[in-house]
Amino acid sequence: MENQNKNLILATVLSFLVITGWVILFPPEEGEVPQPEEVAETLAPGATTENDGAAAPPSGVDTAPTEQAAPAPDAGSDVVDSPRVRIETPKLSGSISLIGGRIDDLHLTDYKVSLDPSSDTVTLLKPAGQDSAYYTLYGWVPGGGLGADDVPDAFTEWNLETGESLTPDSPITLAWENAQGMTFRRTISVDEDYLFTVTQSVENATDTAQRLAPYGIIARHGEPQNLKGFFILHEGVIRQTDDELSEIDYDDVVDLDVDPNERAPVELSSVAENGWIGFTDHYWETALIPQSGQPFTSAVKYLPGSDIYQTETRLPTVEVAPGATTEVTTRLFAGAKEWDTIREYQNNEGIYRFIDSIDWGMFFFLTKPIFAVLHWLHSFIGNMGWSIIALTFVIKMVLFPLAYRSYVSMAKMKELQPQMEQIRENAGDDKMKVQQEMMELYKREKVNPASGCLPILLQIPIWFSLYKVVFVTLELRHEPWFGWIRDLSAPDPSSILNLFGILPNAAPDPTSWFFFFSLGILPILLGISMWLQQKLNPAPADATQATIMAWMPWVFMFMLGRFASGLVLYWITNNTLTFIQQYTIMRSHGAKPDIFGNIKSSFKRKPKEEK
Repeated sequence: MENQNKNLILATVLSFLVITGWVILFPPEEGEVPQPEEVAETLAPGATTENDGAAAPPSGVDTAPTEQAAPAPDAGSDVVDSPRVRIETPKLSGSISLIGGRIDDLHLTDYKVSLDPSSDTVTLLKPAGQDSAYYTLYGWVPGGGLGADDVPDAFTEWNLETGESLTPDSPITLAWENAQGMTFRRTISVDEDYLFTVTQSVENATDTAQRLAPYGIIARHGEPQNLKGFFILHEGVIRQTDDELSEIDYDDVVDLDVDPNERAPVELSSVAENGWIGFTDHYWETALIPQSGQPFTSAVKYLPGSDIYQTETRLPTVEVAPGATTEVTTRLFAGAKEWDTIREYQNNEGIYRFIDSIDWGMFFFLTKPIFAVLHWLHSFIGNMGWSIIALTFVIKMVLFPLAYRSYVSMAKMKELQPQMEQIRENAGDDKMKVQQEMMELYKREKVNPASGCLPILLQIPIWFSLYKVVFVTLELRHEPWFGWIRDLSAPDPSSILNLFGILPNAAPDPTSWFFFFSLGILPILLGISMWLQQKLNPAPADATQATIMAWMPWVFMFMLGRFASGLVLYWITNNTLTFIQQYTIMRSHGAKPDIFGNIKSSFKRKPKEEK
């Protein structure tokens, strides 16, 4: 039994150290808010701030056929007040600027900034000229005899050729003609969710063949103002390059190697068949998505002079014969990371491994199925809080065979306690003999003293995976349980400091460290559930072990008080079910846990040692 207690303490301390290290060593960082400054515009792929150079095309993909680079747009220009075409869909509202044909004004109508019903809807894209501008650009890089003025750029004034507003039932077409008689068109359509389809075409009315290459850009001015900075969450560039998924933080984009041709930090990757690239936030994302089977180059770039982050798709050069027309179609995802929606785009729209744009983490092999089960349960129950409780039942059922063997082993260890004490008495101070006879006893009775720790150790990756699910998945954002729990992705808002709402003073702000001492109802219930679970067994005879075990529930209560309510709810349910399972199994094998006696003894004052 002593070895059993030591192993249990070791597993518990390990869990505590992992959580403590996570919270203390990797605390949430406050995102830096970009200061207002002159707003600069992005450049076309391969462009520099001068007209005397162009980017070398990546190996195997002739993406930049220019003889001169596109000139830098005028810093400080904006398109906030430009002529616009409205966007109206069941989930999106906003507008497209006719200056540059930018998709740069987008709001997610299904989502509010806060729980307040009067709060604004979430803004995803913002035009240049506003703080933290965030938008898309499309265009062509000129080649052959074409110059920068012969192709549409970020400031081209497009004409609305067809359509009045962009809806799922009515696409729009923008048109522009250059001085040589080439007509460029851009047809934009959108579905009922978050997927835009952008078809760029060029009609060559000249008497010579023309060479040019299409591109797409997502530009972001400065780091996001609401950057979470959590260690567990990736925010920044995300891209799929055939079978490789990569994530690049904003700090790492700044530190990319400077390309001598592009004169900026940049990283290029060639995609043979399937890929996409964009920016991911906590719950929202944007992604440029060429058609499946289309080779292209994805680029991550930082423009230090204007503090602009860019993700780009550079498609191969096309040659347009005299009198001919060519077109290239790409897609743009701009919206919420809804699991159902993204999975449908992957399965039905052929967007390769798009479900991985949700940050499933290192335990993805657990996180994905756990969320899938949670989502399935929610489809029946209709409440995420009760679904988490039902999920806990499912996890306990899956682990029950292992738990059963563990609890049986613990019961047998109790039965062997008299023999173990006899071995210690006979061996005296000979520790080697004690260990040898103990091992012989375990082997003879077919007892594994470490088996009681295995369920606890298995709970660690499961707990981390569920934490990841609760923290990163949009489906738990602003989801209520009942009563005071209105957001399962946020900490319990109740506070012992105002007697859970009885006193008029407000609870501390969850972002302050003072909130650490402001225990809510759920964290207190968690501490009590852990404490009761301990009382199934007497306190260890060793004073140090007993002290550690006595403090552990209350330390966890404070440590987990700042975690999401959904996670704390899972742990309370798990502790309750574990208590019931262990009590029942121990009783069925003749062990009779003296819970009330153990509780009573924990309050007794120990006599002072005699000198």
